Amino acid sequence: MSFDEKLEEARDGEGSMKINEMEQTKVSLMRTYVESQDPSSRDPSSQKADDLMIRRFLRARDLDVEKASALFLRYLKWRQTFVPNGSISLSQVRNEVAQNKMFLQGLDKQGRPISVVLGAKHFQYQGSLDEFKRILEMYTQISTQSSASAFLISLADENSIKWMPPGQEKFVVIGDLEGWGYSNSDMRAYLGALSILQDYYPERLGKLFIIHAPYIFMAIWKIVYPFIDKNTKKKIVLVEKTKLRSTLLEEIDESQLPQIYGGKLPLVPIQDS
Repeated sequence: MSFDEKLEEARDGEGSMKINEMEQTKVSLMRTYVESQDPSSRDPSSQKADDLMIRRFLRARDLDVEKASALFLRYLKWRQTFVPNGSISLSQVRNEVAQNKMFLQGLDKQGRPISVVLGAKHFQYQGSLDEFKRILEMYTQISTQSSASAFLISLADENSIKWMPPGQEKFVVIGDLEGWGYSNSDMRAYLGALSILQDYYPERLGKLFIIHAPYIFMAIWKIVYPFIDKNTKKKIVLVEKTKLRSTLLEEIDESQLPQIYGGKLPLVPIQDS
């Protein structure tokens, strides 16, 4: 049984309290183990392992301390090699930013930041995979902070969630594939994005709406789908074109919906958010 299923069973106050107590106990156990394996995570100034972050990794592994700890230690190692200085500058993602394909504006009805990714604006180039991963790191960081400027000042502060209401840790993505074709297909980038979301930022994705998916995209989707873990699969919605607006409005108020989908907000590039 997944964590979400366990939580669904614990709707009453007593059951919810038991879940919270169990979580807190496992957070403590996991912290002790992680700190024994990576002493740098003990440094409060590094903010590498606060309780909320540890809890996200635990939930991603259905509260299995051993599996969550292994995943978290891989994350710490990845951060040390991928972002050794604790920050990524705009100069490191210049080509990705120039494609003008990622946007961030508004909040859904649960207070989760809304981003839009335009798949038809993605193209491969030499060195594109590493840069694509960096802009995904940038995107994840910005969506959990109050502004791009705050992000650039302190990218390493993965726990800063000033952009979100108190208690909110997730974001929503609208993946728009209108105009997408084989020239935009990038299997390595898709698998890289999955790895970052599932292995390094688990339980950050609240929901992914895939819209305007052309028929040819489904051939790629069939290849990618087996690599998506069961918890992530539950958060993905393939939206029918005829139900696009009504589906989005179930989760997003019109005042917070991007204008291109019949809402009130203009698209804001992530570097300007």
